[in-house]
Amino acid sequence: MLSRRIIPCFDVHNGKVTRGVQFGKAEAGELKNVGDPVEMAKDYDAQGADELVFLDITASSEGRSIMHDVVAATAEQCFMPLTVGGGLRTLTDIEAMLKSGADKVSLNTAAIKNPKLIADASDRFGAQCIVLAIDAKREPDGRSWRVYTHGGRHPTELDAVAWARRAVELGAGEVLLTSMDRDGTRDGYDLALTRAVSDAVSVPVIASGGAGQLAHFAEVLEQGQASAVLAASLFHFGTFTIPQVKDFLGTLGLPVRR
Repeated sequence: MLSRRIIPCFDVHNGKVTRGVQFGKAEAGELKNVGDPVEMAKDYDAQGADELVFLDITASSEGRSIMHDVVAATAEQCFMPLTVGGGLRTLTDIEAMLKSGADKVSLNTAAIKNPKLIADASDRFGAQCIVLAIDAKREPDGRSWRVYTHGGRHPTELDAVAWARRAVELGAGEVLLTSMDRDGTRDGYDLALTRAVSDAVSVPVIASGGAGQLAHFAEVLEQGQASAVLAASLFHFGTFTIPQVKDFLGTLGLPVRR
């Protein structure tokens, strides 16, 4: 059985890690700096984080330049895999980020606008480094989830489960699945959403949005059948450490990397 991965996430704005915010509230004036991404990454690396996700939440041209520098500096000092997302719209963008030190890239809005980008990127760089990011919100019927773009501001016509399945067919090697309903609530991951997507695709699914207790990590791995769990402020502010999460999962018999 494959080890379950524990992944901290950095929302990066102008070269700094910002406080995790709920969808639709990430206006520049509301962001609070948490710390220096390179120093924080070194700490997570020492704690035994399995991977690290960087999300450029502004993705302006200036921010993109800063992001390259941050990723390069982190890659020089840390040994865990780095996934970077935000503002990657072309194969050239993806190649430049991989050359800066990213091991994987996360595609969201650009993939929805141009699904062929998934196939082209997978063909050129390998499916293992192409992550499809899905921001999903439960529909009023309670049985389906709609995909949103631009940080949760714009609804699409896409069903989250169907979109995940199609993206994997195109060549995505992993799915980063965020529940907009649970993000920032600390009420637990959306187990039904995670299970629906996990059952629909043959690639690993990273669950994101809602972690607040140690039990929540176990629930989404067992009931949601996620391959990995992602959290931000829960780790940044010391509510739990990576070793605490791994120790807890280990006591339940869930395989983790030590």
